[in-house]
Amino acid sequence: MIQNTISGFSKLSKTKKIDWLLNTCFDNNDTAKKVVTQYWNSDEKLQKLHDEFIENTITNFYLPLGVAPNFLVNENLYTIPMAIEESSVVAAASKAAKFWFERGGFKAEVISTTKIGQVHFTFSGSKTDLQSYFKTIKPQLISDAYHITKNMNRRGGGILDIELRDKTEELDNYYQLHATFETLDAMGANFINSCLEQFAETFKAHAKTHKVTNVNIVMSILSNYVPQCLVRAEVRCKITDLKDKDIPDPITFAENFKQAVSIAEVEPHRAVTHNKGIMNGIDAVVLATGNDFRAVEAGVHAYAAKDGKYSSLTHCNIDNDIFCFWLEIPLAVGTVGGLTSLHPLVKFALQMLGNPSAKDLMKIVAVAGLAQNFAALKSLTTSGIQQGHMKMHLMNILNQFKANDEEKKALITYFKTNTVTHSAVVEAIEKLRS
Repeated sequence: MIQNTISGFSKLSKTKKIDWLLNTCFDNNDTAKKVVTQYWNSDEKLQKLHDEFIENTITNFYLPLGVAPNFLVNENLYTIPMAIEESSVVAAASKAAKFWFERGGFKAEVISTTKIGQVHFTFSGSKTDLQSYFKTIKPQLISDAYHITKNMNRRGGGILDIELRDKTEELDNYYQLHATFETLDAMGANFINSCLEQFAETFKAHAKTHKVTNVNIVMSILSNYVPQCLVRAEVRCKITDLKDKDIPDPITFAENFKQAVSIAEVEPHRAVTHNKGIMNGIDAVVLATGNDFRAVEAGVHAYAAKDGKYSSLTHCNIDNDIFCFWLEIPLAVGTVGGLTSLHPLVKFALQMLGNPSAKDLMKIVAVAGLAQNFAALKSLTTSGIQQGHMKMHLMNILNQFKANDEEKKALITYFKTNTVTHSAVVEAIEKLRS
């Protein structure tokens, strides 16, 4: 379909935006309009709140919000909220939580919480003059940002340090002001970016008076790579305590499990899928708690390649008959600001977790990722991943073929003892209907 451009679309009312969209992009306007409007909230005030989260809103895009109970983290019991569309993720997390609850639970600790922002600029003059100027102007960079930082300072956060970094060996005339921050319970993106823009303004304004010319500010922006904002989560127990109905031989299981992790540590093709499974758990909690899962994803995957080769985010060790499995990741999340105080379900999710601090949320998110990975590797090294995944996917296939309640009941019973594949479900549905 050939579409015409439109000017002033953002200025149209929501109704007129939808009318233009339906008339331009759809052959059956009535069907498309029904799809759009059926997801509107009946509470007009709540719908208006959602409409104002982003631009050009036409409707709500729903994701299921599930919960995974029985997570014992540092002796505290949590039911973890997870917003995700993929089958078996919540079930796998719940199963792992129950498994480790019976073996002492998860341990988690925040190693550091430093966040990073940079003012990127070019300079073609004397490096010595630039370094001298930076030493002189650094205190003023911090003091000029005080109107931004005073509230954060009062709570114990703020600017930790500013460094001048010479990057000219990598790119001609390229330097940066590399700043570190503590943002406490806020993710802090707006805070950091505001500070950086003030740094840039001050740095540029006084450069000429210190005989530093040709300073060109390129951009000022926080970094989503936060290798000094780290959290670690782990589980451990005696190898013999790993035994359950799925693990009749715990010694063999532990060895195979460790080998599976080792493969992901050395083989990038496996590591990507391995880490994707970890992020199933992490993203689901990050999204449910109103945080930026795209920023978390970018930072975590960069961390997975920090040694020059993409590798596993989890690690496993067997020492003196003790099985230990752990995860260490960079994680910048917040529990105040942004959607945390606006989105009703985000507030609900945080209340479910006991209104955690940002540090506590870091631990919970990391544990969810570790649990997800444990569940996946447990399946892969025992019964195989498809047995559990396809059973959870069964309902999606049945809904795809518009199975009624009686058909669902019959087919769920049938596939309790038969292998679930797409073709097998289609064949069973056709046979049932005939």
